[in-house]
Amino acid sequence: MTSPFTYPPSRRDDQVDDYHGTPVADPYRWLEDAESPGTKAWVEAQNQVTFGFLETIPEREAIRERLTHIWNYERYGTPFREGGRYFLFKNTGLQNQSVLYTVPDLEGELRLLLDPNALSADGTVALSGLAVSDDGKYLAYGTSASGSDWQQWRVLDIETGEDLPDMVQWVKFSGASWLKDGKGFFYSRYDEPNAAGQFQDVNYFQKLYFHRLGTPQDQDVLVYERKDQKEWGFGGEVSEDGRYLVISVSQGTDPKNRVFYKDLADPASAVVELLPEADAAYEFIDNDGPLFWFTTDKDAPRGRVVAIDITQPLHLNELIPESEDTLQGVSILDNKFFANYLKDAHTQVRIYDLQGQYVGEVELLGIGSAGGFGGKRTDTETFYAFTSFTTPTTIYRYDIPTAKSTVLFQPKVDFDPTAYTTEQVFFNSKDGTRIPMFITYKKGTPRNALNPTYLYGYGGFNVSITPTFSPSNLLWLEMGGLYAVPNLRGGGEYGEDWHQAGTRLNKQNVFDDFLAAAEYLIANKYTSPEKLAIGGGSNGGLLVGAAMTQRPELFAAALPAVGVMDMLRFEQFTIGWAWVSDYGSSQDPEQFQALYAYSPLHNLKAGTRYPATLVTTADTDDRVVPGHSYKFTAALQAAQAGEGPVLIRIETKAGHGAGKPTTKLIEEAADRWAFLVANLRMQLKF
Repeated sequence: MTSPFTYPPSRRDDQVDDYHGTPVADPYRWLEDAESPGTKAWVEAQNQVTFGFLETIPEREAIRERLTHIWNYERYGTPFREGGRYFLFKNTGLQNQSVLYTVPDLEGELRLLLDPNALSADGTVALSGLAVSDDGKYLAYGTSASGSDWQQWRVLDIETGEDLPDMVQWVKFSGASWLKDGKGFFYSRYDEPNAAGQFQDVNYFQKLYFHRLGTPQDQDVLVYERKDQKEWGFGGEVSEDGRYLVISVSQGTDPKNRVFYKDLADPASAVVELLPEADAAYEFIDNDGPLFWFTTDKDAPRGRVVAIDITQPLHLNELIPESEDTLQGVSILDNKFFANYLKDAHTQVRIYDLQGQYVGEVELLGIGSAGGFGGKRTDTETFYAFTSFTTPTTIYRYDIPTAKSTVLFQPKVDFDPTAYTTEQVFFNSKDGTRIPMFITYKKGTPRNALNPTYLYGYGGFNVSITPTFSPSNLLWLEMGGLYAVPNLRGGGEYGEDWHQAGTRLNKQNVFDDFLAAAEYLIANKYTSPEKLAIGGGSNGGLLVGAAMTQRPELFAAALPAVGVMDMLRFEQFTIGWAWVSDYGSSQDPEQFQALYAYSPLHNLKAGTRYPATLVTTADTDDRVVPGHSYKFTAALQAAQAGEGPVLIRIETKAGHGAGKPTTKLIEEAADRWAFLVANLRMQLKF
């Protein structure tokens, strides 16, 4: 059977590459050039077909209207305190970007400090980083345009609300860290790229600089670079006491890192290589003079806290040992360690004294995700956010001496959370590994295999997928859908061993886990193949692409977003080389064979009945360049033998997803759910 859809023609060239003696055709190579007239014409034609189809779905407008209504609620970010002021973000509901406010007392009236919505008419310039000087006088802030990873940093006078002349450009994958005296900040950048290739050319040789207030960028001081290590990246952090610049040295996305430091008391001091081996992950917590505290997975895959005396020969003195749960991060408040753990992918926060003795635990409202707990070492208050699949992000103030949490900001969303439930189940993957999965649905939903179900996954780069509230997912639940989220190998839910079990030659484990999740849902009559859709973004887009090419009969619909689809060429663009730590490289013969075996682009087979597919990407995505999605779509349209449509939705000025304006989020979510309504043959229930 042939598809009833007529797709724009996709030219096939005779490009063939040789990988270690294996010829590999790449007929759609021309679509990698996003700026060519041919690619631009193809994009326009594909969007016409896609939006033409979406406009025929009767429920689309009702979905968009209800989603807009749900999304329109006042919400706040987690406050933080610096220089006698509090800072926090607020969104009145449908603002494209949240607005930064300051206030001397949280009972007082908020003063608008920085409104990213005023930086562009369409909300596509986003605030992508900020750092307040210790005295509370200056705000260094980074902005990104059209979803790009490239940042431009400015400095704002907090008292007057005016920008200083300072401007720092060509920053990427970097924050800013102020000197204790507020006279300047450290940051990392790349050399200025070629204008024509700034969204696709590879990024190498990051350098660490110091910018002194009131001086042009060309006078910034180069603090550290490694001409012999093009892949090394640098993150500079000034210690709370102002004495040291602690430099985390990373290589791509590998969690293993090096740690160097510089004594800021002596401007002429050399950078000292404290932890030079990259034998584990190390995260600086704080210091007490020459005693440095770190979290690490060295000899502890689920994490522990250690102390290092930098005046002595290197020795890791254990303070908080590894536990059965996974340590996610540690801060010091009121001279105590606040340790954030994951227990079966939901948060627990435990408190220890500085000698590592257990003190207590922060009581949270059930199964969910909590984050925050920032502040200074002597602070007696802190703030945190708590959320779950059906709990909008609520902000709490935590008083440390009394161990009491009080609600600071609680959103009011037009839905009844008591009408829904989340259960956590466990199932066995192909090799017998026990995998957890959250399933959220409306109470009373019958288990009769007829429920439309959205199975979402990621499974990579040590990223933990935990319960999170989403207006978009809430609408899916209102529509009568089930939302299922398995915690796949490759993530960080169970520590570094769990992560490594889903990388390189083990990457197939991730896909096996996801496929086993689908089979569990079907076998236990939550849903059926005719009612099951899968989705994921970026590395999750790869997951969807691999799952639908390996087991197309399991799914009725697939939603791969900004996915890595060409596993043989991903390292040729922007920061793609950095993913070799998780994926491996096609330049290695053994790794090539593993990549070629699951690469979504290369495992499409003509004459196969594939699920209805809506690919989503953006023309300015410089993380996973859109050529991945373009080539995959062209090949899938040619291979499709089923009736399900194969469409691609190409957003403009949206990038990889970070900082995407609310209007675009709503439009994309409405189109995503409308596509599933049409292809899962759903009847709306709201």
